[in-house]
Amino acid sequence: MTATLTKAANRPLLPILVALSGAHLLNDLIQSMIPAMYPLIKEAYQLDFAQIGLITLAFQVTSSLLQPILGHVTDARPWPYAMVAGMCATLVGLFGLSFAPNYGTVLASAAMIGLGSAVFHPEATRMARHAAAGQQGFAQGIFQIGGHVGYAAGPLLAAMLVVPRGQASLAWVSVVALVAMVLMAWTGARYIEMRRSQAAAAASAGQGTSASHTGPMLPTGHVLFAMAILILILLSKNAYTAAFTSYYTFYLIERFGVSVQLSQVMLFLYLVVGAVGVIIGGMVGDRIGRHRVIWLSIVGALPFALILPHADLFWTGVLSVLISLIMASAFSAILIYAIDLVPHRVGLVGGLFYGLAFGLGGIAAAALGLLADWVGIVAVFKLVAWVPALGLLTFLLPRTS
Repeated sequence: MTATLTKAANRPLLPILVALSGAHLLNDLIQSMIPAMYPLIKEAYQLDFAQIGLITLAFQVTSSLLQPILGHVTDARPWPYAMVAGMCATLVGLFGLSFAPNYGTVLASAAMIGLGSAVFHPEATRMARHAAAGQQGFAQGIFQIGGHVGYAAGPLLAAMLVVPRGQASLAWVSVVALVAMVLMAWTGARYIEMRRSQAAAAASAGQGTSASHTGPMLPTGHVLFAMAILILILLSKNAYTAAFTSYYTFYLIERFGVSVQLSQVMLFLYLVVGAVGVIIGGMVGDRIGRHRVIWLSIVGALPFALILPHADLFWTGVLSVLISLIMASAFSAILIYAIDLVPHRVGLVGGLFYGLAFGLGGIAAAALGLLADWVGIVAVFKLVAWVPALGLLTFLLPRTS
């Protein structure tokens, strides 16, 4: 019996990981429809680029401020059904955005969708961690591939549904939110069963139920220094990614004169390739270590980022796909590296880094919007191409894996 439990404990629990990935897909699909609708919203409310950036800021900063707080709370008191409550907030935001009478309502609705994301990510990160059976890169890859696919599908769904039929048609996406709530409820129930089984197995083996620490403990000062470096590296990734998620369609329209629909298809290609990169990066990280994956994923994209602003339309598409593929594994590696530094604060670290990912992206989007109003969107892409060079700070990280 003990041998059976040990064997099972060494295998990732794929039903839970796949369900979490599906919930992540639906959650991020809804989120990604907001930037995909920017050309429509910009025209409907007569906005400038700075106001477009503020929509991203309202959505992402709400999430970034709340995620670490919620993660800290659920470290002490886990709440597997929190994801369902978060999706309720997203549903409210969807209806508000569909029928917003003014720009202020657009901002408030975007903030509500951000709240839903703030509730979802910390608890889902903890679930994936406990279902990983030690294969953290693989588990995070499965979990995050859903987010990447959903985030990539959002612009495509917006191009097919919202752009032709108008902003009010976004209300139909409430069906996606309802399906997500059902899936999240099922996942929460299965997770509770899994934790009970793990606790029983640990008790029969004479072990505690807390997560084990697989690496050497570092002094507090070293941990804080490593966290600061990880945040700066995350800033480099998210500032560059923000240029694509918020302004790539505008860049393509202005530089090459493409249609809104074609620009959204190219944004979809950029985003969907990240789903492939994240699972590859997760599995490679389990083998060669997070430190090497972080190094390769950020700095490896730098040459292609520098070439992209000078390429024609075809090579812009090719280079954007290569950049997305290379950079996609960065967040997974950064998150696992950070959790390994403080393995008993999974919710806090997950909330902090997902929150930073949203918040830094929102701040970068707002800043880039202001810059675009001043120097133009094409010049912004030339300047932001140098941002991945911050990945050189990876050399300063302690080697823990």
